Amino acid sequence: MSRATRFSVAVHALALVDRLGGDRITSELIAGSVGTNASFVRRVLAMLSHAGLVRSSPGVAGAQLARPAAKITLLEIYRAVDMEDEHRLAVHDDPDRRCFVGRHIQGALDAVIGPAEAAFEAELMRRSLADVSEFIAAQAK
Repeated sequence: MSRATRFSVAVHALALVDRLGGDRITSELIAGSVGTNASFVRRVLAMLSHAGLVRSSPGVAGAQLARPAAKITLLEIYRAVDMEDEHRLAVHDDPDRRCFVGRHIQGALDAVIGPAEAAFEAELMRRSLADVSEFIAAQAK
């Protein structure tokens, strides 16, 4: 599953946990809401747990938010499930160095992608899980 999809599934899962309150929410319940399988949800929840965004206990079904939704930024969620260590918009690795375009394409794209990624991260940092959860609540009325 793509990184972008992991992010949307992670936000969906966390919003569901937030909206359903203090109950431990199972991966099966989340999977039903997301429209995917529970094993994929468990992998995403494991990433979120590793990042300190959810709490789960071995042998106890379900997950809870590790802190209030207003204290969880969308950037934290994105980083928790983004397993790449370079640009989000990958630049191909092996251009032909004998070609004048191939020789300079990586530097040219880095100059464009770097600022775009910084703007993307700044926007995600400004938004919290509570923003998403409150939007959902408002739409559900």
